[in-house]
Amino acid sequence: MKESASGKIVDLYIIRRIYGFIKPYRLKFWLLVFLILCTAGVSPGIPLLIRYTLDHYVSADKLQELIQMFYYMIAVLFLQTGLQFSTSYLAGFLGQTVIRDIRVQLYSKIVHLKLSFFDATPIGRLVTRTVSDIETLNDVFSEGLASIAGDLLQLFLVIGVMFYTDWRLTLVILVTVPFMIISTYVFKEYIKKSFNEVRLAVANLNSFVQEHISGMFIVQLFHAEKREMQKFNHINEEHRDANIRGILAYSLYFPVADVIAAVGSGLVVWLASTYILKEEISVGTLTAFIMFINLFYRPIRMLADRFNTLQMGIVSTERILTLLDSEEYIQNNGTVSADQVKGHIEFTKVWFAYLENEWVVRDVSFEVKPGQTVAIVGATGAGKSSIIGLLGRMYDCQQGQIQIDGISLPAYEIGSLRNHISVVLQDVFLFSSSIAYNIHLGDSLISQEKIEEAAKMVGVHEFIMSLPGGYGYEVMERGATLSVGQRQLISFVRALVHDPKIIVLDEATSSVDSESELLIQSAISTLMKGRTSVVIAHRLSTIRNADQILVMDKGEIKERGSHDELLIKNGLYSALYHLQFSRN
Repeated sequence: MKESASGKIVDLYIIRRIYGFIKPYRLKFWLLVFLILCTAGVSPGIPLLIRYTLDHYVSADKLQELIQMFYYMIAVLFLQTGLQFSTSYLAGFLGQTVIRDIRVQLYSKIVHLKLSFFDATPIGRLVTRTVSDIETLNDVFSEGLASIAGDLLQLFLVIGVMFYTDWRLTLVILVTVPFMIISTYVFKEYIKKSFNEVRLAVANLNSFVQEHISGMFIVQLFHAEKREMQKFNHINEEHRDANIRGILAYSLYFPVADVIAAVGSGLVVWLASTYILKEEISVGTLTAFIMFINLFYRPIRMLADRFNTLQMGIVSTERILTLLDSEEYIQNNGTVSADQVKGHIEFTKVWFAYLENEWVVRDVSFEVKPGQTVAIVGATGAGKSSIIGLLGRMYDCQQGQIQIDGISLPAYEIGSLRNHISVVLQDVFLFSSSIAYNIHLGDSLISQEKIEEAAKMVGVHEFIMSLPGGYGYEVMERGATLSVGQRQLISFVRALVHDPKIIVLDEATSSVDSESELLIQSAISTLMKGRTSVVIAHRLSTIRNADQILVMDKGEIKERGSHDELLIKNGLYSALYHLQFSRN
């Protein structure tokens, strides 16, 4: 990858990738290029018409021809207006259409990335990529590639027309060009650096705000509002300063460019006046040149801004492409459908680490036959929850093999596999939507009748119907308007309505009160009936009837057996059991 992110050179690879996004709309893109070129070609028309009118009709007092030229000028103005409108609208339409497609591609990529990517990437940074960086690309399409071509054409066309009109006055204007180029180059370099600083500041600001709003309970619980405000003020000031540096560059450049243009105009007027007095040029030529000066300097000024827009788009595109090209997703090359699975689970010498060589699961082997229940217990950090992530292929193990019904997990089509494994977590996540949506999660195959039937089986139907709007009740983000127990019961309905072959319960009763626990235990019995179940629990009283209990410590299975067998061994399980019940 070239140094486009640093702003030193234009990365042609990224420009080609940008054009790749335009390909589905290439006819509109080339129409836009054609319209921009036409706009540039028409731009010298008015000065030339005015020059001809002043020199041939005004001085000769030819009123009829003067009126005719007036109509020509109106026609050219209407043509310019129509071209500018068409160019502006088509560029905006093309830009918005393309960034819509890119945003869809990017979000589709994000939802398929493996969880380890999200473990290491701040959410605010992903929000910046999905919103701010993509929005920057809109400017590339509306003010970038095609507009640069139009500006260059207008610049060379105007220079050619000026040389044709009077080469001496043209050379006077060109004397100022080196000063304009130097100021434009300095501005371009400074604004690119400023843009990179702004993008970094925006990403930091998004990350901070997202993280601390999500963790507001902790902020307020530990009375850290003042300290967090100080951190926010620091990040916010960095964001402000980065933007101000960009504003300073614009504030300096355009007045300097105007002064250079004014000097060029003054030199032209002074020299042309001497020629007029000597009758070497006409008043029409002077008038046309004064108009040409604006047409000449405007593309130079705009080129600096447009080139920086292109550079900003390249920087944003590089970040977007880095995410789009990421290989951090679970390979879904399997073709086996899980529709007929019975739920026979086998772990064989499984090793897994989130970070290289920092094993959280070590040489784990166990078997769960269809319809059986296996419980996994152990201290925090023992590797229990990692087993769940591996079973659902949220992560892939580095060594060993995991099979369901004798078929290795990677051989299954991942969507089909996950459709038949339902997980109920301790920390239930509910979206800002209706209860019905949080149960079916957009699956059109799940009817309202099926949802209500599952809710009745779990014993939560009457509670849902008591809410305003029933199943249409809008819960707040993460289900903040519901109690822990209520959210947990809804998650049981969500698990049941998908009719899984394998059910996984991750400490599903550890955060609820005794009354809610009774309801949840009843829901668990309903959910586990006839299904292979993997249960992770802190409360050992909830797993007495498990067919097999695995006791994990530091990623390894230290003991296994039934509740009674493990108590007789008088090992880790026995110690945990007696410790819990001695507290009651």
